[in-house]
Order: sequence, then structure tokens, then C-alpha cells
Amino acid sequence: MKKHILNILAASAFAACLLSACDADMYTVSARLDEPYYERPVSPGAGYVWISGDWVRSSNGYSYRQGYWSRPRGTRVYVAGNWQQRGNGYYWQRGHWR
Repeated sequence: MKKHILNILAASAFAACLLSACDADMYTVSARLDEPYYERPVSPGAGYVWISGDWVRSSNGYSYRQGYWSRPRGTRVYVAGNWQQRGNGYYWQRGHWR
């Protein structure tokens, strides 16, 4: 029984490693992509913060999602996304609230 449980745990750990390697946020490209130009819309009101545009994984690699205005989340601060180098390529680290 103990051996059976260890085999299940080992298989689960292996599956988790495979799934993390397929993480959409870690899809690499050979060069960093340039943010397309667009005009930031006027703030909808006092107290809003600008959430920078983000690259999202699509069937062809990455596609750009324009930024938007949002209300702050308590005392949290928005950290903009950025390109990270990995091996011979780059992947997009998505923006997030911290």
C-alpha cells in the first residue's frame, strides 16, 4: 500500500512539472515584441490608476491587449508586465497587483 501511495505521489509531481512547463505565461519568442502605439483614454475620474497594456498568449504566439483604467485594490500597487529573458528567447511576465 505504501509503495502504491508513493507511485501516485511521484506521478502527480511529474504531471505538475509537465503542466508548469506548458504554462502560457512562459511561451518564449526569439525577440521582445514592441508595444503598439495607441492613445491612452482620458481617466474616468479621480482615484483611478492606469493598468498598462499586456501581452497575452494566443494561437500565433502573443497578442497585445490594450491598457485600461481601474480603481486601486485597497493599498495594493499594480506592477506592470515586462519581458524576461529565458535561454535564447523571451517570455512575457504578466502585470499583477501586489
